[in-house]
Amino acid sequence: MSPVSVCAFCLLLLIEGVLSKQVCSKQDVLEYLNLTRGNEKFTTCRPALDWTKPTVVYFDIHLFCILSVIEKSQIFVPFLWMTARWNNDLILWDPEDFCGITDVVLPKEMLWLPDLFILEAIEKEEGPQNPYLTITYDGNVTMEDDHKIISTCALNVHKFPFDTQTCHITVFSVNHSDREIKLVPASNSTKATQMARDILLTQGEWELLNISISNQYMLYEGQSFQTLKYTISIRRMPLMHFINFQLPVLIFLILDLASFFIPDRPEKLSFKVTVLLAMSVLLLVLNDILPSKSHKCPLIAAYVISIFCFMFLSLLETILEVYLLQLISEQDTKVVQSPEDHNSEAAVCKGECSDGIFSSKVESQETYSKEKVNDVHLLQRILGELQTIKHALVPHSVEGKTRQNQWLRLVTWFNRGFFVVYLISVSIFLGLIIQEWEFE
Repeated sequence: MSPVSVCAFCLLLLIEGVLSKQVCSKQDVLEYLNLTRGNEKFTTCRPALDWTKPTVVYFDIHLFCILSVIEKSQIFVPFLWMTARWNNDLILWDPEDFCGITDVVLPKEMLWLPDLFILEAIEKEEGPQNPYLTITYDGNVTMEDDHKIISTCALNVHKFPFDTQTCHITVFSVNHSDREIKLVPASNSTKATQMARDILLTQGEWELLNISISNQYMLYEGQSFQTLKYTISIRRMPLMHFINFQLPVLIFLILDLASFFIPDRPEKLSFKVTVLLAMSVLLLVLNDILPSKSHKCPLIAAYVISIFCFMFLSLLETILEVYLLQLISEQDTKVVQSPEDHNSEAAVCKGECSDGIFSSKVESQETYSKEKVNDVHLLQRILGELQTIKHALVPHSVEGKTRQNQWLRLVTWFNRGFFVVYLISVSIFLGLIIQEWEFE
C-alpha cells in the first residue's frame, strides 16, 4: 500500500470518528427552523407556501366510552380520542444533519392549528387537555387529545326501552372554507367501528352498533364549508328497565285479573283500589324517565296508561257489582219484612176469628142451650183458618226468593262476562304492544 493510500485511509477514519462523536438535540432542530414562541410566521397564517392549495387535515375519532345518554334533556355524552394530522410547508429538515432526529414534540401555541369545532357541543369542555403536538422532518404535524363531549342528540324514545339511538358528532372549521381546509377521514366506517369496539372501556346501559363517517358541505354567507360527520348508532340494553318497571306493571295487571276470584266483594273492591294506587306511583316514575316532549307517543307510556285504564274499568265494574248486590240485599230485606206484616195481620185476623167463634159459641149456648158443641169441631175450624192464612202468605215469599235468585244470577253472569272480555282485551293489547316493540 502506498503512503498516499495510507494517509487517505487514516483521514477517513478520523472523519468518521469525529462524526460518530457528534452530539445533537431537538433544540438544535427548533433553532434551525427558527421555531420559537414569539415567531408569528408559524402561528398567524395557514402554513401553505401556495395559498391556492388547501391544507388537507386527516381527522380521526376513537370512541373510548359512552358516559351517559339523558332522555329527559336529549343529551349524549361520549368520551372521545381525537387525532388531527396535516402538513406544514414551513417545517422541513434533514434527519442526517441532526443525528437521525425525525420528530420533535413541542407546545401547541408554537404552531398554527386548524380551528376545528364540534357542531353538536352545547357546553365548553372543562379539564386538562394535551398541551403538546408532534412534528416530523417532512412537515407532518399530529395533534392528539381526549375530549368529553356534551352534545345534543335528537333521541327517539318511541320504543323505549327497546330503542336504538343515532347521535352525530359533526366536525368543521369555522373560519376556513373548503378552499382553505379540506377534511379527510383518516379511517373508514368499518375501521372506526372495529377500533371503537376494541378499545371501548365502558358502555353503561348502551351497546355500540356501528360508526359511520360521511363528508358533507354547508353554505354560509356565500361560502362552502366542509364538515366531517360521525354517526354513532347505539342500542339500549333493556334488561334492568324491564325488571324494574315493565315487570311490576305486568304483575299489577295479573293481580287485578286474579282479584276477580276474591269471593268477598268489599275486600275485592279495596284490593283493586290499592293496586290502582300502586300503578299511579309507577306513572310518576315514568314521567321522570321520559322527555316532556316527543314527536311520537312512547310505547311504554301507551303500555302503562292502557293497563291503568283497564284496571280503572275493572274497578268501576266491581263498584257496580257491589251496588247491585246491595240493591238485591235491600229487596230481600223488604221481602223478609212483608211476611211478618202478613203474620201480624193473620194474628189479628186469628184473634178476631177466635173472638167470633167464641162469641158464636156463647150465642149458640144461649140460643141452643140444650145442644153441646163438640171441642174437636172447634179445633178443626181454627186449623182451617190457619191453613187459609198460610196459603195466602207462601206465594209471596216464594215469588220474592225467585226474583232475588234471578238478580243474583244476572250479576254473576255479568261479572263472568266482563272477566272474559277483560281477559281477551288485555291479551290482544299485550300481543299488539309486543309486536310494535319488536317489529316497528
